[in-house]
Amino acid sequence: MPLARKDLRTWLINLPRAVERRRKMEAQLSHLPFQHKVFDGIDGKAREAELIQTVDVEAFERNMGRNILIGGIGCYHSHLAVWREFLATGAPVALILEDDVVFHDDFVSAVDAALAASDRWDMLKLNKIRAKLPVSQGKIGTYTLNAYVGPATGTGAYLIKRETVEKLLPRMLPITRATDHEINRFFLHDFRLFGLEPFPSHVDDGNISFITGVASGDLKKFKWYKRLPSYCLRAANYWRRLKYLIRIGAFPGPKKTHD
Repeated sequence: MPLARKDLRTWLINLPRAVERRRKMEAQLSHLPFQHKVFDGIDGKAREAELIQTVDVEAFERNMGRNILIGGIGCYHSHLAVWREFLATGAPVALILEDDVVFHDDFVSAVDAALAASDRWDMLKLNKIRAKLPVSQGKIGTYTLNAYVGPATGTGAYLIKRETVEKLLPRMLPITRATDHEINRFFLHDFRLFGLEPFPSHVDDGNISFITGVASGDLKKFKWYKRLPSYCLRAANYWRRLKYLIRIGAFPGPKKTHD
């Protein structure tokens, strides 16, 4: 059954200390028809001793080829906590936003179109950091619904269904990679992770991140030879994504149109 705005619950994840980000987001959201709830993001730096216990440090460093950013672990837990709140509402679909999103003029119409075609996706990205090797799944109005053989990363704005959250939540701990990298293992978790393009929003943190620092200065990649396991894993994941998409009939994409 198609979904509509009445079925949607919206959350904005914002660290309480990120006051200016919240102000900017609230100003944007005041012009949109989505009633939202601000979720106080989990501050990794303030809760480091607690949160690091949820991380498989050896696996994380092997998989990511870099140091653990405790702000990223807080972000990871923030998404899990919002998902739990979402399940408690009984609503069928959620719009999850981080606090560095810039909405395009078509954002509302894009969400409406996506909801009307909700039988065609399980989690839908509305912006991206990376979205490589798209495979068209047909049209949703003026948009293209894309699957991705390459990595599809970023959690700035996305729609997610209740049944997808129910499937993912038990599988997300311990933490063995960044949030979006874990979600990108849709081939393991068995759900349709697609994107709506052209994306109706983008992220802009002003090059100042609460996770990676100023100009990503807190991000420390290991020396190249220590990153080899990560390179091998990421290369293998192209094949895993392709194999899964073929299995579900997404490659090549069916020629569908939804108006």
